[in-house]
Order: sequence, then structure tokens, then C-alpha cells
Amino acid sequence: MFALMQSTRTQSLHLFNDPPTGLKAVVAIHSEHLGPAMGGCRYLPYADDESAMTDAIRLAQGMSYKAALAGLPMGGGKAVIMRNPHVENRAALFEAFGRFIDTLHGRFIIAVDSGTSTLDMDCIAHSTPYVTSTTASGDPSPHAAMGVFAGIRATTSFRLGSDDLRGLRVAVQGLGNVGYALAEQLHAVGAELLVSDLDPGRVRLAMEQFDAKPVTNDALISTPCDIFAPCGVGPVLNGQSVMQLRCAAVAGAANNQLTTLQVADQLESRGILYAPDYVINAGGLIYVALTHRGEDQRTITAHLARIPSRLTEVFGHAQAEKRSPARVAQMLAERLLYG
Repeated sequence: MFALMQSTRTQSLHLFNDPPTGLKAVVAIHSEHLGPAMGGCRYLPYADDESAMTDAIRLAQGMSYKAALAGLPMGGGKAVIMRNPHVENRAALFEAFGRFIDTLHGRFIIAVDSGTSTLDMDCIAHSTPYVTSTTASGDPSPHAAMGVFAGIRATTSFRLGSDDLRGLRVAVQGLGNVGYALAEQLHAVGAELLVSDLDPGRVRLAMEQFDAKPVTNDALISTPCDIFAPCGVGPVLNGQSVMQLRCAAVAGAANNQLTTLQVADQLESRGILYAPDYVINAGGLIYVALTHRGEDQRTITAHLARIPSRLTEVFGHAQAEKRSPARVAQMLAERLLYG
């Protein structure tokens, strides 16, 4: 694990255990160079402890890059709670986690993420002030979707010469809070939707409300489309799956979409434009970070509006340097973090 921490420049890793509630949790703090670390809390089942720690470390690194490129005075961190199928008292578990977060004395500010809700953040708030995404501050998912939608427009403009999404086929993989809100916005401007999700109820709802065409998770990545939008959990782009893609660009809400940077090079060699995940999906972080700082909605909206120009900047550098946008985005982020 130290080798992974060193390769990602992760600052610290914290393990928490509370037998009375069944809590087993990890907090990775990647960087505090630009400010206190902020990141979401995942509540998911993991195969083993190492998988949970690896996920936390890699996600924390992405959060540092995301905050830096978004121009936020925040560092990057991530919390992972290993989900047990039998939890007697969910509220007690999250309150216990809040007590552990409080021992970090503001070095890490926690927010909602996959598997958690604003109600869970309310429970954490009983034990620490270092939390956002509560019911009082609001769910960041709509703002995350707004940012991705604007980023898809910028991506199609750069790749296809127009930001008009009418008639374009967009394959949305994952219909969670962000993916579903993104699908709604795409439908509203006339995009043709192909959708997949592990929850058949979410797929049926998208079919009814957005006239979406259902495709199985396994088949979606190889289905012809203009934009492939990964919006689920975990890396979906690897050496094999990239060769199955039949799209002009990849632009979605998921974190850690690439298994390695070499996969980004494969996308580049195939002529598929890749919108780096921590650039296009920064809307949620922008919302929680600025809300936590007490900024008003106008300021938040103005900050969200910068996502397309940041993406276009990355695309422009990548084109000029004949490199993948993922490598350019990492270079720009690390320059801000490390000089």
C-alpha cells in the first residue's frame, strides 16, 4: 500500500474501526497543498480491505486534480466505508464515522458520494462540523450533471464542430442521481438516448420519461453512438473495452474512468476524444466546496460555467502537443499542485 501511496503522492491514509456499529472505513488524504482536503464518502461492498484502500487512494488523487483544475482552494481526499449486508443501525454507523472524521480536525471535509445520501451526511453532522451535502446544504448531484452536460457540449463542439446535441446518439452508462439528471438534460435538447443500469427500474423510468432505448451494460460500450458517457462506479475503460468503442468521444460523470493512462493513449490513437473525468465532472465538487464556504448561488453558477472553457483548453493543448487530453490534464493539475 505504501508503494501506491508513493506513486500517487498520497499524503496520508487513515483506517477507522468501530465494532459496536460494524464500521470499517478508510479516509485517504491526497493533498492539502491548496487547502483542506475535500471528498465524497462511498458506502459500497468491497471484495477485501486492500480493494477499499486502493479505491480511496485513487479517488483522493482524482479529487486533488479536480479541485486544482477547477480553481478551488481545496485539496483532495476520499472516504470509503465498507458496506456490510447486515447493518443494524445505519444512523449510528454514520454518527460513529462522524466522530472519526472529527479527529482529523478539519484536514478532511466529507461529502455525499456513491451509496450515501444527504440523510447520511446529517448523521455525520451530529458528530462533526466538517461535513457538507447535508439536507440543509443540498444534494450536489444536479450541479454535477449540469457541469457534465456543459462539458458534453464543449466536447461535441471540439470533436464534431457544433455544440448542438439534437439528434446525437448519447450512450449513458449508469442512471444514478447524476446519470439520470444528465439523461434528463440531454433529452430536453433533443439527444437520442441509449441507457443501461444495473437497476431495471431506473432503465424503465428513462424509457418512459426520455424515450430512451435500453441496452445491456455489457453491450452498451460497443453500441454505435456519438458520445459514450460513463456515469457509473469504477473504471470502465481498459485495453480491451476501448477497442470495442464505436463513438466519436467519451464524456461522462464517472470518476476514475481509465484503468491506466496508457488507455488514454489508445483512445487518442483511435481518434476518440476523451474528456478527462476530473475536469468534466467537477460540478459536484464546485457546489459542495463553495456551499461549505458560504458562497451564494450566483457565484456557484458562474464557477460551473467555466467547465467548458477548461475542457476546451485541455483539448487545445492536447491537439497542439499531439498527446491525449488525459495526460495534458494531469500535467496541468500537477503543475498547480507541485509547481
